[in-house]
Amino acid sequence: MSELPILYSFRRCPYAIRARMALTYAGVTVELREVHLKNKPGAMLEASAKGTVPVLVLPGAQVIDESLSIMHWALDTSLKNDADPDNWLAASESQEHKDLVEYNDGPFKLSLDQYKYADRHPEHSSEWYRGQAMPFLQSLNQRLQQNPWLLGSHMQLTDVALFPFIRQFAMVDRPWFDASGLDALRGWLDTILGLPLFQAVMIKNGPWVEGQSRIVMSV
Repeated sequence: MSELPILYSFRRCPYAIRARMALTYAGVTVELREVHLKNKPGAMLEASAKGTVPVLVLPGAQVIDESLSIMHWALDTSLKNDADPDNWLAASESQEHKDLVEYNDGPFKLSLDQYKYADRHPEHSSEWYRGQAMPFLQSLNQRLQQNPWLLGSHMQLTDVALFPFIRQFAMVDRPWFDASGLDALRGWLDTILGLPLFQAVMIKNGPWVEGQSRIVMSV
């Protein structure tokens, strides 16, 4: 068993991105194992039979296999180490945060998947699915017209939790997104894309195989 927590991850997965960002913000060093989703390692499946990333295996063999739970574990750890300078943990306990994340991970994620993979959902056009997502995006844009971040004057866990999904949505048709009138949301997205925190967790690594040299992810 590794003396470090082991994080099974996939670079482009929005759930894994937000988990990696929270761990990095919290200053938690992990052994990073990049997963090829068509050839999932047996060690990951033994830890979590559901077979999706991220999966965090702690040194005591405890397994955390939900991205939000990994984020909260990271913040709990950071609080113990006095490493939560922007008070993300307290903000994540607000009802406002919970409501935004619940909608993002539920109805918005469904519309996002249908929009991104419209060929798999021929009942409607990609433009129709995009329209289903717009009310939520417009509500975020309105928030960001009032403040630079979703919950106020500085970045919080809420921003990190939603950002990878907004990024994925924008990437489906970036020219359309840029011309959509969601200017505040676009500015927020581009700000996070340029942060060292995001860039640090997007370094490319090849798929992990048993016995390879350990890749460590830390601040």
